[in-house]
Amino acid sequence: MAYDAFALILAMLALGMVLARTTLLPPNAAETLNRVVLYVCLPAAVLLYVPRLHLQWSLLGVAATPWLLMGATWLLVSLAARAWKFGRDEYAALLLCVGLCNSSFIGYPMVRALLGEHAVQYAVVYDQFGTFLLLSTVGLYVCARYGGDAPPGAREMALRVARFPPFWALLFGLSLMPEQPPEWIASGLRRLADAMLPLVMLAVGLSIQLRLPRDELRPLATGLALRLLVLPALALPLSLLFGMPQAMLRANVLESAMPSMVSAAALAMAHGLAPRLCAALVGYGIVLSLLTLPGWAWLLARLA
Repeated sequence: MAYDAFALILAMLALGMVLARTTLLPPNAAETLNRVVLYVCLPAAVLLYVPRLHLQWSLLGVAATPWLLMGATWLLVSLAARAWKFGRDEYAALLLCVGLCNSSFIGYPMVRALLGEHAVQYAVVYDQFGTFLLLSTVGLYVCARYGGDAPPGAREMALRVARFPPFWALLFGLSLMPEQPPEWIASGLRRLADAMLPLVMLAVGLSIQLRLPRDELRPLATGLALRLLVLPALALPLSLLFGMPQAMLRANVLESAMPSMVSAAALAMAHGLAPRLCAALVGYGIVLSLLTLPGWAWLLARLA
């Protein structure tokens, strides 16, 4: 594990939380930082790592894992909601915040910090072919069904995918980008990709909410346990079933252990689906993942 990167994560998270309690930054600072990451740093990371991929059957397993885990999420959340009588909005919020993990903004830098740069290429596959497409399809469907909107059509889903900047970087990286670009290009992409870690953690620190919603304690505990512990535990046998090599397997399981996706929580909150619960799942999930992610990385290293 890269302890210097982990120290940077904690430092930037703490700095963001401190700055959030001052007037030094404008109220929309976190949103602005997230847009910089989305439009600049994330496409740079995709362009840097995707051309290094060598197509193999086990990569299909990496892309399929988040889809299979979403199916498991639907089953487990449905059972929990029936047993503990969760509300309709809480049920929908758990489907989104448990089924969709932060596989890019937090996933890329954490995989790099815990497993090394070579593992980020697998995180890109997990994110772009799994989590992102799930958000654009299943995520929209859940919000439409439980938030009172009209169900999204195929055209709306396709437009949402087409407007996502890293998607175009993915197409370029798979088709025209050379595996070894000129050094001045590679160096520039590397610097932009490296900026993702401090910017993301600063934005998280600015927007994180840790106030405990007492009346939603049970769905909160259920969501955190499923997201941080149960789903990565299910990803391990799935990875073995797909016959993944060791580095790919570790990246696949670690991506499955990421906290809830901020965009999924924001989508749910925009549709009035248990906004306090969504905010708590993101806030507590990120903080707890600073303990659970190194734990999963340690366990995977021991199993190897």
